[in-house]
Amino acid sequence: MIGCLFIHGFTGSPWEVEPLMEYIQENTNWTIACPVLPGHEEGGSLKGVSYTEWLDAASKALDELQRHCDTIYLIGFSMGGMIASTLAVNQPIDKLVLLSPAVFYYSPKQLSVELRALMQEMLQGKLKENALYIRYHAKIKHTPISAAMQFRKLVRNYRPHLPDISMPVFIAHGLQDGIVHYKSTQYLYDTVASKDKTALWLDGCNHLICHCENNEWLFKQVHEFLCK
Repeated sequence: MIGCLFIHGFTGSPWEVEPLMEYIQENTNWTIACPVLPGHEEGGSLKGVSYTEWLDAASKALDELQRHCDTIYLIGFSMGGMIASTLAVNQPIDKLVLLSPAVFYYSPKQLSVELRALMQEMLQGKLKENALYIRYHAKIKHTPISAAMQFRKLVRNYRPHLPDISMPVFIAHGLQDGIVHYKSTQYLYDTVASKDKTALWLDGCNHLICHCENNEWLFKQVHEFLCK
C-alpha cells in the first residue's frame, strides 16, 4: 500500500496543500495524511513552540503511515519542504515532492508587488476574498518573533543535510513567489544527491502554488512523477 504524507508551511495549515491532496485522493487509492503542526491549530498560538516540536509531529505522522504502508511519498510545502527533506534524510522514503521549498526566505521585491496588488483589490472592495491577504494578515497579527526565529533555526540547522537526499525528487516553485525566493528550487536541484530529480518554475504562480491558476497542470506533473 502507498502512503502519502503532506506537510504544510509556517503559520499555515493543511489548506495550503488541500487542492493537491484532493487531486491525489481522486486519482489514486493511496492513504493520505496531513498533520497540523504544533501551534498551527485553529485558535492556537506559536508562542513558545520550538521547531523540534514541528519535526516531532511530522515524524510521528510518518511513523503512523509507515505502520500501514510499505511505500511512502513525502510532499512538503514551504517550511514543510524543509521538514520533509529532513525526514527524507533520516527515514526510508521512496519519493520526495517539494513545493515552494523554504531554503531561502522572503523576497522583498516580489512581496512589495503582491502587496500593491492587494491594495488595488482593497480599492475594488475585494480584499477579504484574496487568499494572500488572509495569509499575510494572519502572519502580521498573530506570529510572534520567537516563532519566526524557530523557523530560521530549522532552515539553518538542516540546510547542510540537503546533499544527503538521494531518493527521486520533484521540486516546483512559482516565479512570482513573494515569500520564498524561487532561487531556493535551483539551490535544491543543484544540491541534492539524487540522480532522478525534476525542477519546475511556474509563471503566474505566487507562494501558494497549490492554489495558483496553473495548479491542475502542476498536479498532473506531481502525479506522473509519483506514479512512474
